[in-house]
Amino acid sequence: MQNSKDLNKVHVLIVGAGPAGLAAAIHAKKNNPEFDVCVIDKAFGAGNHNLSGAVLEHEPLHSLLDSAADGWRESKEAKDVLAQTITSEIIPFMPSSKIVFDLLFVIKIAKWLGLGLGGMIHKGDYAVSISKLCKWLTRIARDAGVEVLYGFAAQDIIFDKNTGLTTGIKLVDQGLDKEGNKQPNYLAGDIINADFIILAEGCDGLLTEKLIEKAKLERKQPQLFSLGIKELIRVRPEQYQKFGANRVVHAMGYPIWTPILGPAIFGGGTIYPGTDNHLAVGMIVGADWKYYDFNPQDALTKFKDHKFVKQFIESGTIVESGAKLIPEGGFHAIPRDPQTNSIGKGNCLIIGDGAGFVNMLKIRGIHLAIDSGIQAATAIISSVADPETTAVKYTELIDKGLVGKEMKSAANYRQTIAKFGPTLGFPISIISNLLPKFTIEEDYKAMTEAKYKFKPQRNFDKDAFTAAAATEHREEEPCHLEILDIDTCEWECATKFDRPCITFCPAGVYEIVDGKAKAANPSNCLHCKTCQRKCPFDNIKWTVPEGGGGPRYRRM
Repeated sequence: MQNSKDLNKVHVLIVGAGPAGLAAAIHAKKNNPEFDVCVIDKAFGAGNHNLSGAVLEHEPLHSLLDSAADGWRESKEAKDVLAQTITSEIIPFMPSSKIVFDLLFVIKIAKWLGLGLGGMIHKGDYAVSISKLCKWLTRIARDAGVEVLYGFAAQDIIFDKNTGLTTGIKLVDQGLDKEGNKQPNYLAGDIINADFIILAEGCDGLLTEKLIEKAKLERKQPQLFSLGIKELIRVRPEQYQKFGANRVVHAMGYPIWTPILGPAIFGGGTIYPGTDNHLAVGMIVGADWKYYDFNPQDALTKFKDHKFVKQFIESGTIVESGAKLIPEGGFHAIPRDPQTNSIGKGNCLIIGDGAGFVNMLKIRGIHLAIDSGIQAATAIISSVADPETTAVKYTELIDKGLVGKEMKSAANYRQTIAKFGPTLGFPISIISNLLPKFTIEEDYKAMTEAKYKFKPQRNFDKDAFTAAAATEHREEEPCHLEILDIDTCEWECATKFDRPCITFCPAGVYEIVDGKAKAANPSNCLHCKTCQRKCPFDNIKWTVPEGGGGPRYRRM
């Protein structure tokens, strides 16, 4: 922070130390060493909250590193984090629990014809651990002189509606008991002021949503989400060799979509190679699922039991697990100022997953997050004399550059599938950009009284899943999960849907206590925020817990 009387003032404040936020910090500091650049993150340490897709296009990262870290290609971190380049892949369609067809040839034809689906080919990309990548970028940022502070959770954004500028952020109070009373270790949350603020919180960020409300930003379409569930499994050397250290799998079909007969849920299974005989096996499910008794972890179980998948992981040991939301609404769901079209307002910018920069046609977004961080820093550097123009300059760079090009290419893809369902939506999506913009509802409105048909014979062990995520919070702190209207929960949700939050929460946070649903285990929370976006009555609010809480991912 600045060497002045105001110890809580910096030039550039970045909220979130994921790939987007760290890229912004590195680029800003390297290109203007006089800037005081500070990054805060609510996680306990570097990479602890960074669970994401593990396929990375290299261009934006290479551009960042070339300008910021001389000789990076020969560093031990590069040889670890970027050790695996994808040379082969399988895109299986699974119509049942035992049958599989590889659709890679169809995707190759689509690429040859110039269709958007061709972007699903990942040859030449990196298979990476995002947690490890963030640890590496944190070191580079600190070496450049950036302050990267972990365990700092922000609860509010200070926006001046008269000037249209954001002056700072407020950190969460610490040392309260469960009833909100001050304990002897109470510490009021500081306010950190800044000339420029970058929101890089990731998907469904708390401050991002508050900025949208306070600055009256708008989305042309509601943001859509998927929930990603992942397990890192240590397998036998011969299994790992059979899969291959340079191969990825993106599967469609069973157990979340079987044409005509159902179920009909957007998404699919993934397998990525790790190092040292580890495979990351995941399931991505669209949060617009309609089955009230659906648990995404059950779908992961059935995917792992499929004959094609089982050969690679049978008898393996789960060493880490996690869950997070993925923003999928695309180009029309980007929050913008209705007056200037800017992605943010004045001196406050929204980048990465927080802005929704994920290309679902490619099933990739990390490269867009990094690029958006670079563009945000570039806009700030050119706006020192007139901060109120920063968001406009940033948006021009985004819309004319890599991010804008990719987001526009998939503008109607996810909405088309949401509108027509997977069976009709997937083939229609080939021409989705030729179709009009559909009216799409929020994910939570999709739930019905239909049941999911592929329930596994055994209940998913959520306690073991949570333990493998190494999540924890201070047991005495106030609950950061609130059921807004107990009567709605008890008399409407319970009657119609049997309180689905108890079923779908991946960490088992919600339970029946004295006949009522309650966030009984908030210390288990993985910060995925699925409850906030999937409660069928929009009746759960996620607020920020004390800094340092949540999962502690190390490998994924």
